[in-house]
Amino acid sequence: ICEAAICYSGDITDPQRTKYSLKYYVAMAKELERMGAHILAIKDMAGLCKPYAAELLVKTLREEVGLPIHFHTHDTAGIQASSILKGADVGLDIADAALAPMSGGTSQPNLNTLIEALRNTSHDPGLAAPHLDRLAEYWRAVREFYLPFESPALPAGSDLYRHEMPGGQYTNLYQQARALGLADRWPEVCQMYADVNQLFGDIVKVTPTSKAVGDMALFLIAQDMQALEVLTTEREIAYPQSVLDLLAGRMGQNPGGFPSDVQTKVLRGEQPVEGRAGEQLAAVDIDQIGDQIAPLLEQPPTRQDILSSLMYPQVFKDFATHRRLYIDTSMLPTPAFFYGLEPGEEIAVEIEKGKTLIIRFLTVGEPQPNGERSVFFEMNGQPREVVVVDKSLQQTESGGRKAEPGNPLHVGAAMPGMVVNVAVAPGDKVTRGQKLVTLEAMKMQTVIAAEQDGMIAEVLVTPGTQVEAKDLLVRFE
Repeated sequence: ICEAAICYSGDITDPQRTKYSLKYYVAMAKELERMGAHILAIKDMAGLCKPYAAELLVKTLREEVGLPIHFHTHDTAGIQASSILKGADVGLDIADAALAPMSGGTSQPNLNTLIEALRNTSHDPGLAAPHLDRLAEYWRAVREFYLPFESPALPAGSDLYRHEMPGGQYTNLYQQARALGLADRWPEVCQMYADVNQLFGDIVKVTPTSKAVGDMALFLIAQDMQALEVLTTEREIAYPQSVLDLLAGRMGQNPGGFPSDVQTKVLRGEQPVEGRAGEQLAAVDIDQIGDQIAPLLEQPPTRQDILSSLMYPQVFKDFATHRRLYIDTSMLPTPAFFYGLEPGEEIAVEIEKGKTLIIRFLTVGEPQPNGERSVFFEMNGQPREVVVVDKSLQQTESGGRKAEPGNPLHVGAAMPGMVVNVAVAPGDKVTRGQKLVTLEAMKMQTVIAAEQDGMIAEVLVTPGTQVEAKDLLVRFE
């Protein structure tokens, strides 16, 4: 079965928003039906499809195509349950919702209350409330384990309909802003997100395109730039890699294209991809990839391993390294994995069907000069000891020295982050625009390029170095 999705953007009830009109969605739905789709999904990742827009869209699509319609939305603005109900009144077949403890905000509308809203109507799904309530209680307990990872609650507002930020990105971008010291400028981040979206040509914002917009918004604020300054600045600016990939067409083509002046300025002579980027990718040798990752896994890779490494090479490498060091930690109870055990605490770990280990934590030894400690525990009643590195005893390097403002020989960090690559060494001759250092902060990679021709006198960082904004990275002679 093939379910094809249309990503909802804009507002079909606003006559001033003509790019993503009702005709746009009908034409795309008909094209997907002709291509053989069995189910049509409306993917409203930002929660932009207001109740009356949902009613109009579902009603029209029911009249124009003969496919079941599935509505997926996020409740960032707090009103999307109404969109589901209005859609149901005109023939919506499927809607996504989340159990009460996991619902609302940037998640989906509340399933438990939606079911009750539909109870005793012609749209009653027939799901029993007691069963749903028991599921809700289970997930309420599970969610408590993850409280340290929760993003601070961000109040929903009508500004969502201006910046159009997808739900999943809303919390992620806020965490990125906090990490970069921009949390107190969150309204500016949201406005910049809207400005960057227009700069890029009012694009469909779904991962990974939405990430490019968010990366650019944070980057410009950190640089104290406005969106339109991208077109006028004479500086040699190292834009985030995601922005380069977007404007080069490697993430797909924007309906109506990207503004050519923006592409020319940002890509600096690179020719954008014409047509669908996937058509130009070289064929992949699955067996060869399997041979390459087998040493990392220390066992024959599965097809899932191979595909994961192709789609997310660095993430897969980190995952495989973790599995090689610690085996499959998903077998551990969640509280033990996140918070560790208290002295005397005992857990049961089923490592395979019919084989369970009883682990009892005893104590931790004193720290050694090399930063290691001995951990004492019992496994199935037998005393064990393992030596581990206590990371709390280690100091993380920082760049330290600051780049002097206005000094053309100093290359500083545009924002806090970690150095992931250093492309030059002392004595190297470089040209304007040449890559010097790559930084990463909260999944956003930024390439720092030379703003002038010259020779490298000093490189002050190495891969893995944590740097703060304006830390000196490279010095020219």
